[in-house]
Formats: sequence, C-alpha cells, structure tokens
Amino acid sequence: MSVAGVVLAAGASRRLGRAKQTVMLGGETLVERAVRVATEAGLSPVIAVVVDASLIGPLQQMGATVLLNRKAHEGMSTSIVAGVTWALGVGASGAVVMTCDQVALRPEHLRALCAEPERVTASAYAGRKGVPAYFPAASFAELMKLQGDAGARDLLRSAEAVVDESLALDVDTEEDLARAVAALGG
Repeated sequence: MSVAGVVLAAGASRRLGRAKQTVMLGGETLVERAVRVATEAGLSPVIAVVVDASLIGPLQQMGATVLLNRKAHEGMSTSIVAGVTWALGVGASGAVVMTCDQVALRPEHLRALCAEPERVTASAYAGRKGVPAYFPAASFAELMKLQGDAGARDLLRSAEAVVDESLALDVDTEEDLARAVAALGG
C-alpha cells in the first residue's frame, strides 16, 4: 500500500506579498520543508504541485515528483486535482493533501492521518477541520471534481480528525512568518 503526499505549493501568496513557497525557514524553503516532512512520514510518491518552474530541480533532487500547475490562477482545486490525478495514475492507495505553509507539521501527524486506510481523516486545529488530510483512493473521484479555491473543505466536514493545535501556525503574513521564526528558529 502506497500513500502519496500531495504538497500544494502553487498559491499566489497575496497576503504575504511574495511567494511563500520560496521563503526560507531553518535553512530550507517552505516547500522543501513540506516535501521533507512528507518523505520522513513515509509518504510515497511525494508530489509537489508548484507554479514556479525554478522549484522543479531542487524538489526533484529531494526525490519529489514535481507538477507545474499552469492553471493555479483558477484556484487551489486545480493543484489538488493535478496531484490526486497523478497519485491515481501511479496506483496510490490513498493521498495526504497538505500545504507548504504549515511549518509546525511533523511526520508523526501525517502518519496518524493514515492510520485508518479506508477513512477520510482531517486535521483539527483552531476549532476547524482542514489539511493536512488523508483521502483513500475511493475518494479520489470526488477530489478530482473540485473547482475554484475552496479546496476539499466540504469533503472534510464529517470526517474524523486528528487534533494538532500547532498546525494553526501557517505562514500567510509577515507576522505569521515572524511567529514561525520565533517558534522554530530562523
């Protein structure tokens, strides 16, 4: 059984004002950090969906499959669809969909999401359910129907969840980045 990691790293980073994927934290970019954590969790393949072609080489050197999303401007769903379609094509039994900006994410959390291989499992933090989230292959068809920027939120409403309040720290603004540096080191 192979569970793919789908790292969403093609967003416009409007609130941050620069590409968060390439922001350095602890000697690595945020997208490299996410790929590393997914790899350490044992997810395979790790699929990074990016909009910046300059990220392809470095992420491939880390062992990631890199997909360039030319439709990123249409919303997050296009990255989810691209990554899940690739996971389906390689016969993955499930996929963990994750973003590159949840800097406190640990491999143990990703493994906990996959504990029940037939069940959709969300992460819970800050009073809500969200990503990272595990989806068994049986739910791939629903994921591939997503449109716009809503992501998989509707599919996670009734999902079981693994709680980790540290996931509320995501890098959307310069203030968030300052908090991440303070919490995790430069």
